[in-house]
Amino acid sequence: MQKFETINYSLENQVATVSLNRPEKLNAMNYTMLMELTSVTEQIKKDESIKCMILRGEGRAFSSGADLSSGDRKKWKDTEEALNKGYLPIFDNIITMPKPVISSVRGAAAGIASAYSMACDLTIMSEKSYLLQPFSNIGLIPDGGSHWLLYNILGYKRAYQIAIENERISADECLRIGLANKVVMDENLEKETDNWAKKIIKQSSQSLMYSKKIMRDIQHKSFNETYLLESSIQKELQGSYDNLEGVKAFLEKRPPKFK
Repeated sequence: MQKFETINYSLENQVATVSLNRPEKLNAMNYTMLMELTSVTEQIKKDESIKCMILRGEGRAFSSGADLSSGDRKKWKDTEEALNKGYLPIFDNIITMPKPVISSVRGAAAGIASAYSMACDLTIMSEKSYLLQPFSNIGLIPDGGSHWLLYNILGYKRAYQIAIENERISADECLRIGLANKVVMDENLEKETDNWAKKIIKQSSQSLMYSKKIMRDIQHKSFNETYLLESSIQKELQGSYDNLEGVKAFLEKRPPKFK
């Protein structure tokens, strides 16, 4: 793994941690960060030895969103090109990688950064953190797939309210409405995130991968289509090493040792 200028990367016990590292700018996303995030998420996606990824921010914020003061607009023809060529590949890698991705949120996750948090499979937030969609205050709309993410998590009325009101959504409210899975004390965020990842990777990688694959595409399928897909995958997994090891461990009353 190469060294990075705007992110920190660590790999420990099959958990890859990617930390946005521009704390003096509240981890605002510039061109370099986007290119580095694209590269690192692509590598994590392809590395079969990695079982889980954590996305977090250094300092007091997850990220304040796009860096509007960086002069990076010259890198792109227009905003549409920046969104499609700069930001979208990272979303694609997070959504399609065959392993769970946890967003660990401290402080602000604003603008397109809130979309990255929501796009991750699981989210843990500090009690002092919040999500913010500030676009209506500057005559724009939420981007980064935020309309899709909010609508599919919350439904129309709540999603539309968040999109237009320019209000902070506190960690407790995120937990209540389903934008977060856990809220923990601020000083325990890193420890609790790491412990959650360690717990998750004890499960079978093939189970994690196929459940993510099914759920990411579930809105395009009927109940019967999902049912038949489950039965097909179940047939494929029956008799695999992880399946046999899991059953044996259950009978022997011990923790399983999956691949």
